[in-house]
Amino acid sequence: MATGTRPIASVTVSFGLVAIPVAVYTSTDTAERISFVFLRAKDGSRVKQQYVAVKDGKRVDRSALAKGYEFAKDQFVMFSPQELQQLEEKTSSAIDITGFVPLKSIDPVYFAGTCLLAPEKGGAKPYTLLTTALKKSAQCAVGRWISRGKEHVVVIRPFNHGLALHQLHFQGEIRPMKSLGIETGPVSEAELKLATQLIGQLAVKKFNPGEFTDEFKARVQAAIQRKVEGKDVSALAPISERRGTNVVELLQALKASLDGKPKGAAPSRTPKRASPPAPRRASRR
Repeated sequence: MATGTRPIASVTVSFGLVAIPVAVYTSTDTAERISFVFLRAKDGSRVKQQYVAVKDGKRVDRSALAKGYEFAKDQFVMFSPQELQQLEEKTSSAIDITGFVPLKSIDPVYFAGTCLLAPEKGGAKPYTLLTTALKKSAQCAVGRWISRGKEHVVVIRPFNHGLALHQLHFQGEIRPMKSLGIETGPVSEAELKLATQLIGQLAVKKFNPGEFTDEFKARVQAAIQRKVEGKDVSALAPISERRGTNVVELLQALKASLDGKPKGAAPSRTPKRASPPAPRRASRR
């Protein structure tokens, strides 16, 4: 079982007559995020959000709120919390696997969110069995899960030494590309050949997320630390300017890209900067 964090749910993954009790965890570490709060600029006092009625400008308490849907310009139908609750699905503690498909058959555009699954008491053996079987068969499980009143289509796949759960968008939620009005242009054989060569030179066998660092986060952490120490943040090194956006003829740009990169060379990387220590949290009084 996972330690150091609390699960967001406990469910049973079932396929055939096999049932696997698992705990569901968020896949991201919120402790790594940098968040800000709103303060009054003149004295640093925290502020809180209030709801104000547009009609008369009066403050509205949360207990007096209702949800509305705008079906026409400035025309709404109103729902009470009780009415919306009646429409919700009853939360289920089961994820029913309906089938297995190759992971590559699911376009990444459908992935809406990711959680991690860990076996609970009595679930270690069937959990390991499902993980191993999915790896060996190069398949992922597709199922349904009702959570927080809504039904979700989910995919369960091997991830490192365990299982990850991906919530999927429904097909109707994905904007069709044709709605963007994309125009296509003719591509010559020479341009296609050079583009293919350039892809080959920059290609690597596997994506390595460790090669990329959050440079913005590092700059913000450095600025926060200087603020805590009472220093001026303008003394930080300026951000290097991005490459120019001058329009270059496509064939010329492809040739220049190939000439500037020896064949078989690994793509150049910007040297990593050591991240400054995270600022200490101010104690609350």
